[in-house]
Amino acid sequence: MVESELVLLVVLAAVGGLLVGSFLNVVAWRLPRGESLVAPGSHCPGCESPVRPYDNVPVVSWLLLRGRCRDCRAPIAIRYPLVEATTAALAAAVVLARGGSRHDTLLGLALVALLVPIALIDFDHRIIPNRLTALGAVAALAIGAATRPAGVPEQLIAGVAAAGFLLAAALARPGGMGMGDVKLAGMLGLFLGREVAVALLVAVLVGTFVGIVVMARRGVREGRRTAIPFGPFLALGGVVALIAGPAIVDWYLSTIA
Repeated sequence: MVESELVLLVVLAAVGGLLVGSFLNVVAWRLPRGESLVAPGSHCPGCESPVRPYDNVPVVSWLLLRGRCRDCRAPIAIRYPLVEATTAALAAAVVLARGGSRHDTLLGLALVALLVPIALIDFDHRIIPNRLTALGAVAALAIGAATRPAGVPEQLIAGVAAAGFLLAAALARPGGMGMGDVKLAGMLGLFLGREVAVALLVAVLVGTFVGIVVMARRGVREGRRTAIPFGPFLALGGVVALIAGPAIVDWYLSTIA
């Protein structure tokens, strides 16, 4: 792929990420509440006024409105433009890291679109919706079958291995993590293949570090009782694996060769 084509794909991915990120805000808010994702249209949660199309431009509208509803002036959380910008940045990063492969790029973009709402919902509600992990499993296998059929067995093996790893951890320490985390790990395996090992390693290391910080601030007994969702750590691990996974795996294999 020539440099000009890659630049164009990165720009398109970023613009698409902004638009998708706007919808992911809707998913993260409505899905755990059992609301429809399509109706009613976007509206202010304070005064219920519909959001006008020109006030619904990702990031830009929030800046122009100075983070407030046009009608009632209620504050609009900064999380909305941050999610849109983050999704755009991640989509661009995936294209930069995986742009040489249609298979890897499609898997990466689909995974980003799933990990963003999963992380937000788990952080807010301590749940990982089965609808998202099931959709992710189907999407990963469908993309794999369409773009690289020979790689589907590796996807399945990685999915089973990743889910089994977290299932063993969940059984070893009941209450430490839930079955939603196990299902999310399995979904990550279907998307990442062998590079899911990087995602799990990052998730465990970062999760352990955060746990240590919490115990240092609140005391060991209180810290152990503090519920910390593991989904965001798995999502972070998935992003790291998407962007740097191949390089990390190759480096590791070269050290043991």
